[in-house]
Amino acid sequence: MQSWTIGKVRISQVIEQIVPEGIPGLMPDATPEALLAIPWLYPEFITEKGEPSLSLHAFILDTPTKRIMVDTCIGNGKDLKIAPIWDQLQTDFLEKMKAAGFPPESIDVVVCTHLHLDHVGWNTIRVDGRWVPTFPNARYLFGRVEYDFMQATHHSPDVDEAWRECNASVERESVQPVIDAGLVDLVEVDHRITDEVFLTPTIGHTPGHVSIVVRSEDESAIITGDCVHHPCQLAHPDWGTNVDADPEMSKRTRWKLFTDATEDGCLVLGTHWTGAGGGTVVRDGDAFRLEFEPTVRLP
Repeated sequence: MQSWTIGKVRISQVIEQIVPEGIPGLMPDATPEALLAIPWLYPEFITEKGEPSLSLHAFILDTPTKRIMVDTCIGNGKDLKIAPIWDQLQTDFLEKMKAAGFPPESIDVVVCTHLHLDHVGWNTIRVDGRWVPTFPNARYLFGRVEYDFMQATHHSPDVDEAWRECNASVERESVQPVIDAGLVDLVEVDHRITDEVFLTPTIGHTPGHVSIVVRSEDESAIITGDCVHHPCQLAHPDWGTNVDADPEMSKRTRWKLFTDATEDGCLVLGTHWTGAGGGTVVRDGDAFRLEFEPTVRLP
């Protein structure tokens, strides 16, 4: 587990799963040859063969007033046939949380950057055949726009049938049970959670996607969510994924996030970044690169 301190806020990373070779086809432009041409990516973020490694993890923010969990990964026993590597997944994620000092009952707020399958799974666990909230003392924050988008996909003829079925399963298992328990607040894209933590819109991957900003004692950080999937997108902000709802808006969002980060000098933490997990963004020619403290060292 890695952690970072931003003023009075401690940010901790709890990993559910590492996918060393990435998800084939997720970023069509990110070929092995193209990735190996970005020297600072290896070995933290790509394999020696140029495969883009990915991580599934949550961030837990300890602030002076609340303990906040950002995104809840895949979860155990979820019906995700569209993604065989995650269908009926079983991991020791909750045990990792407890061992790190974060028992489920200690979480005050759960915030989901968006409502895709790999960001909401541990919202619930199965108990006696029913899906129930994993974090019984938390308020779950879902974006109002994002929730409306999830509802709309049930009936849209433009959405692939397999994705509609997946979306319905995610809602049934990981979203609706916490709504039924009365634990959900639908919030706007600029909602403030505490004095130090607030949401900021990073639209494109989904219509209501948000990132999480932390500011305390003249220090700042941003947790990207899926507006950035992999650090290679700093070198090529125009590289999108095949699951971006609005590819052009996604590109504009990345350019703005990276540009703002270079000006602010803030820590950027990637929701799917392996290795160092984050760093500061600096200009590199016409694009950007990441400066970070290495966690993986070459022999």
